[in-house]
Amino acid sequence: MTGSTDKLRNVGGKSAAWLRQVGIRSRADLEAHGAVGAFLKVKKAGFKPSLNLLYALAGALEDCHWQQLGSERREQLLAELAAQEEALGMTGKPRWGGPARPVTIIDGAEYQDSLDRHDGPGGFDDGETTPDLRFD
Repeated sequence: MTGSTDKLRNVGGKSAAWLRQVGIRSRADLEAHGAVGAFLKVKKAGFKPSLNLLYALAGALEDCHWQQLGSERREQLLAELAAQEEALGMTGKPRWGGPARPVTIIDGAEYQDSLDRHDGPGGFDDGETTPDLRFD
């Protein structure tokens, strides 16, 4: 849906540009591909996303800040990613695997304070400061 003004949580300017370039232009597009599918599209297009993008996309679909994904959910995402990479024959570097890093769960005022300090209201800090970015 070109022209959509829906703001996609956790997605900054650089990540949004990557997603647009691989044909993911709306929340509906992201839902259709899923976090792992969208991450793989970005990776197959030649970009070099970190796992933070995978977590950011999952958080966007689950309507939570990407740092609030629990370690169990992160491990599940890594397992899905490894299975899809294997099915697609993507055996080159980098290979994701191993346990997900520990997650610090924050909530309430502490959560809002951390957002204000790090990356604005609900955004994913990918090196750009675009506070009013629209995912379109």
